Amino acid sequence: MAVYNDTRPHPGTRPATGLMHRLVADVLGRLAAWNDTRVTRNALSRLSDRELDDIGLTRSDIDRITR
Repeated sequence: MAVYNDTRPHPGTRPATGLMHRLVADVLGRLAAWNDTRVTRNALSRLSDRELDDIGLTRSDIDRITR
């Protein structure tokens, strides 16, 4: 009878590898959040004062909303 014993951890389960994955995921998440904020700020800035008033905002609200 043959027995195969595999005690090596899988590549993604080592502590250093897991830390690197979390770090990369965090950086990518922050980059995506920054881009969403940038797109929202640009879209709101392109609206006229009348259009902003229709949705209950003023120009001074744009920075507060995108923080």
